Amino acid sequence: MKRIERDTPIAAAAPRKGATRGADIPIATLEMLNHGELEAVTLVEMLAVHHGKLLRAIALDSPRKLHEAMDRVMEVKITERMKQAGRILLDQFGPEEGLKRPVSHRSDTVRSWAAFMVGEADGMSLDDRLSRIAVLADDPNPGTREWSWLALRRHIDAELPRSIKLLTRWTQDCSANIRRFASESTRPRGVWCAHLPALKKSPALGLPILEPLHNDEAKYVQLSVANWLNDAGKSQPDFVRELCREWLDRSPTQATARICHRALRSLPN
Repeated sequence: MKRIERDTPIAAAAPRKGATRGADIPIATLEMLNHGELEAVTLVEMLAVHHGKLLRAIALDSPRKLHEAMDRVMEVKITERMKQAGRILLDQFGPEEGLKRPVSHRSDTVRSWAAFMVGEADGMSLDDRLSRIAVLADDPNPGTREWSWLALRRHIDAELPRSIKLLTRWTQDCSANIRRFASESTRPRGVWCAHLPALKKSPALGLPILEPLHNDEAKYVQLSVANWLNDAGKSQPDFVRELCREWLDRSPTQATARICHRALRSLPN
């Protein structure tokens, strides 16, 4: 699978402590977020971004009806908001031209729009969606990385066997972000998204992705694999217990122990 790269690399944002309550976001910070000049570093900041104001700031030449449509997405919950924003921009600019600027924009919200443009595009193959989403799955901003797998979740569900086959290759990537996408996007239950019934019933289907990651050195990946198994344990606890026993026997490392300890955290002894 050929990965589509950015024309301009995105530098990681300078470290800062973001607001944990909407009322605590400084006016200057909110203005910068709404002008695409600053990245959100907390969920509260991400939720506070006004999509209509942001679009006006970065695309002043776009039609008024487009700005008004983006104003209206603020009326719905965040996941649906991102989905609608992606569809609006996709309908206006198309999947080719429309993705060029957003995928390299300084604003994490704009880059997240790009993820949903990939997710909402009609007639795009799963292979093509994954090749386009990879750059966003490896984004320096954790929020954009989260939106990248959420944007493709329904497509992964619709073609689960092929998704697992393609994402198994991602488990070998040098980037922990890409490896984590393979695990997080296929979690049986997940967060802020529909469940994957086939994996809830038969979590062994996910072993091609889980096995290469059972001793991953990155804590970011370890946490995702552990949460994947914890999800599976809610419907298939014996599978999770047996797999963890096997992994710990085969790979008595700190990484595997950390994964299994978290995976088993909510299962009765």
